Amino acid sequence: MSRFLPEERAQILESADRLARERLAPLAPRMDEEEWWPDEAFRALGKAGFLGVTVPPALGGAGLDLFASGLVAQAFARWNHAFALSWVAHENLCLNNILRNANDEQRERLVPPLCDGSQIGCLALTEPGAGSDALGSMATTAVRDGDDYVVNGRKLYITNGPVADVALLYAKTDPSRGAHGISAFVVDMASPGVSVAKKLVKMGFRGSQTAELAFDDCRVPVANRLGGENTGVACLMSGLDLERAMIPPICVGIAERALELSVAHAQSRKQFGEPIANFQMIQSRLADMVVAIDTMRVYDYHCLEALNDLGREEGGRGWAHSLSATSVLYAADSLNRVLDHAVQIHGGAGYIWDTEINRLYRTIKLLEIGAGTTEVRKLIIARELLKG
Repeated sequence: MSRFLPEERAQILESADRLARERLAPLAPRMDEEEWWPDEAFRALGKAGFLGVTVPPALGGAGLDLFASGLVAQAFARWNHAFALSWVAHENLCLNNILRNANDEQRERLVPPLCDGSQIGCLALTEPGAGSDALGSMATTAVRDGDDYVVNGRKLYITNGPVADVALLYAKTDPSRGAHGISAFVVDMASPGVSVAKKLVKMGFRGSQTAELAFDDCRVPVANRLGGENTGVACLMSGLDLERAMIPPICVGIAERALELSVAHAQSRKQFGEPIANFQMIQSRLADMVVAIDTMRVYDYHCLEALNDLGREEGGRGWAHSLSATSVLYAADSLNRVLDHAVQIHGGAGYIWDTEINRLYRTIKLLEIGAGTTEVRKLIIARELLKG
């Protein structure tokens, strides 16, 4: 896995891979079968140094960069993709966004618990009527009342929603201004008025908990608003491309595991008196998998490197927006082809629900629609290409 990396980064990948192989892989079957959440195992990542990867050591983090965070996601996804998705939701969608947009007092108060594992985070953006148009169609409101805001609304498809201790929430503070009347808040999920309206049962990534969240007259302190009132778009856009850059590493990790399983199956499965690995049609599929995985990995690393030092004002526009969309589009499309080859190589075994390759195959659709659908990604790329 690490042959494309300099030694220091290779060590990060190998360290995360070792932890995932030993501690996370054994959890995967139960997580998929029961939609079970390994709460203790997730929180233990704080002590192991795998929470707060991009956070300065003074705040309890590892002091590394986006690239390192991507390598951890890749390794985790290779052995337990559902766990990896929840880790990304906590680490990047919630924690890293708070880190980038909070003031000093907020960082000192809010960040350390997310690094040591005492708190799990989620991002509460999507709504029942607001998916690809998450900002323009947002219906959740936050009305100022003294030192608090009173929040009312629903959030849907929220990864980590059922298990989160805090949520990075977006709500309209001035509905008359549309997308420019949104503010960002850090919400204590134990607050009165916050509830899990429904835990959602999914086709893939089943152990990663997903929910519809309800906010009914929930009071959020003004001190928990990130940035000024009605500046939530800036907060969202500052981290949008970094969030999307975490999807390709998940794709790479899943693809690497699919290839490993396919090679092992092809060498052990015998038909007509010999291993099916001897058949040229099987070899052709394996070769196509290798080409797809190597190219998606290299492009993933290119994207992580390019976005590694992305300034807060550079996200959500221009080259960075196009690059992150391109990377996710290519990775998800490539993974689709890799998994199709893998299931075909496994034959009937690939169609059985409780096999590992079937578990991997059920991941692809989320990766094609999450963090912006394939269609939205293409629009972003084309608009950037044509705008000049």
